[in-house]
Amino acid sequence: MAHKIIRNWHVAPGTAPTDFDKRVLGFQNRGELVPKRELIKTPEQIEGIRRSGVVNTGVLDLIEKEIHAGMSTAEIDRLVYDYTTAHGAIPAPLNYEGFPKSVCTSINEVVCHGIPSEDDILEEGDIINVDVSTILDGYYSDASRMFVIGQTTPEKEKLVRVAKECLEIGAEAAKPWGFVGDIGKAISRHAHKNGFGVVRALCGHGVGLEFHEEPEVDHYNTHRKGMLLVPGMVFTIEPMINMGTWEVFIDEEDGWTVVTEDELPSAQWEHTFLMTEHGLEILTH
Repeated sequence: MAHKIIRNWHVAPGTAPTDFDKRVLGFQNRGELVPKRELIKTPEQIEGIRRSGVVNTGVLDLIEKEIHAGMSTAEIDRLVYDYTTAHGAIPAPLNYEGFPKSVCTSINEVVCHGIPSEDDILEEGDIINVDVSTILDGYYSDASRMFVIGQTTPEKEKLVRVAKECLEIGAEAAKPWGFVGDIGKAISRHAHKNGFGVVRALCGHGVGLEFHEEPEVDHYNTHRKGMLLVPGMVFTIEPMINMGTWEVFIDEEDGWTVVTEDELPSAQWEHTFLMTEHGLEILTH
């Protein structure tokens, strides 16, 4: 059976294709999945995303200075909101599809989308992911960091370290004119080598003009090439690495909080990246 070609890339009638067009069309004509033209950001759009990323990184830098045992995750939420709005921006999670807060705070066995609360108090030994997303002048950026509260166990320390290595290794695997599938293949190899699971139910994503755009960036080995990675694309890599099984469930009470199936700890790091002719550039840490 012939492979169906998805014709995402078009050249306007009466317009001569550029060398860039010809290169993308070459992949498309061989049956590879290529991005739509609107996923290739213009220089003006890239600068807008970059400015949003500066605010987003500033938020995480502030949290890194302020986070401590005895702090509630609601306090983190207030810091995020106040800093973001003081810099003329909007916290992207706030009211997004009904999400009630400005940031996601995910402690220990919570994988992602934890909702800040006055009742969630950070304790010595906790690990927490703080996931910040920012809208500035209509441009979106997205990043998260892990924080270790005081001293924790060697097992949790290793999990946090390996999760960061997975992000870095995934970024190294993402090459211009390579494929999204290369990212998950590299990440899963490193995670599994260290005895950890990689969450499959959630993924990285395109970002910039919307909160979530194409492509979906899986962090496990799908054994598929996925979408062609073309200079000008902006997307996140955000592997969620579990101490035990890769399986997760969503808390039925709030409909948001994602928890490991075996309730063992999870760790995640995330950057927003720009694909250039030379590889990835980090737009927000």
